[in-house]
Amino acid sequence: MTDEIPRGLPAPPPLGTAALPPGTYGGRVVLVTGGGTGLGKAIAAEFARLGADLVIASRRAEQLKAAQEELAAVPGAGRVTSAVCDIRDPERIAEVFDAAEAALGLPDVLVNNAAANFPCPAEDLSPNAWRAVVDTTLTGTWFTTREFGRRHLAAATPGSIVNIGASYAWTGGPGFAHSAAAKAGVKNLVETLAVEWGPYGIQVNGLVPGLFPHADMTEDIRGGLKHAAPDAKDSRQPALRVGAPRELGWAATFLASPFARFITGHTLVVDGANWQRRALVNPEVIPIRTQLGRGPFTP
Repeated sequence: MTDEIPRGLPAPPPLGTAALPPGTYGGRVVLVTGGGTGLGKAIAAEFARLGADLVIASRRAEQLKAAQEELAAVPGAGRVTSAVCDIRDPERIAEVFDAAEAALGLPDVLVNNAAANFPCPAEDLSPNAWRAVVDTTLTGTWFTTREFGRRHLAAATPGSIVNIGASYAWTGGPGFAHSAAAKAGVKNLVETLAVEWGPYGIQVNGLVPGLFPHADMTEDIRGGLKHAAPDAKDSRQPALRVGAPRELGWAATFLASPFARFITGHTLVVDGANWQRRALVNPEVIPIRTQLGRGPFTP
């Protein structure tokens, strides 16, 4: 009898593989906020691969230009446009929707990916720091969702919304009180609006990513990974591997697709069960200030 050797979850199919039938999103318009970089761009790429016309929005024009060219080159992609937008500005959001409608048509799918975040002990958060994260992550998501919903209600057309969330909406997020509170609000919007807007044909779902390393990770996340051994990020996951960004894109395209019409009000966690991990004996508690290398609190 030999010892069982853990192998983890299998690797995903290769980049470029479609999760749904070719052309699933042909003739449909998908708006992705925060679509110029990172996971937002990865999500947009999978919609493009299935034939969608894309609108990507972000605050940085230079990133949008590069992303627009990259997404337009994805095999199967429809038309791709971009718009500079700060989602904290409802008037600018309305202008983006106006431009999208004029160029491509009313977006059929909205992916609320744009957010703000940084680690900080709760006691050190200034009012401006709190507002910067909550106003983008929660209020900005609401402004964009509201614009999408109102336009579809006025046009009497169905639509689908996917809000990118975080698992600490359930568990709490020490070191991220501002973001955790905002993401809890985003999760609640999913559940509330699914009921309010379901009768009008509008789906609202959430999608929570686990660890998906990519070139546009923030410095605080990148720094945290550097502190570990090269393979520690894999060994600390129940799947014994991290996620590939395309896996999150596949999940998003499914949730907004014709094959998921009866799924609404649900938040899907794509993290290899990492958020449910528990040890038989809890590790030593290390205060957040210590983890972030900060000295004693001084008012």
